[in-house]
Amino acid sequence: MAIKKYKRDSIFADLGDFCYLSAKDAYIEITEWTNGDGYDIIINSFQCNTISLTRGEIKAIIKLTKLLNKEEHLKTK
Repeated sequence: MAIKKYKRDSIFADLGDFCYLSAKDAYIEITEWTNGDGYDIIINSFQCNTISLTRGEIKAIIKLTKLLNKEEHLKTK
C-alpha cells in the first residue's frame, strides 16, 4: 500500500467581512487541490457546505457574475 502525505495551500477568512447576512462565527476556507487544477471551498455559515470546483468553473462563475452585475447596472440607468 502506497501512502503519500501532501501539503496543500489553503486560505481562511471570516465570512462576516464579506456578507452581512452570514451567521455569527461564519467562515470560508479555500484549499487548492494537490494537482493544482481546482479548489475545495468550505462555507460554514448557517450550515456547512463543501464545494469542489475546477479553475475553469471558477472563471466561468466570475465572468457570468460580472455580466449579471453589469446588466443590472445598465438597467438602473
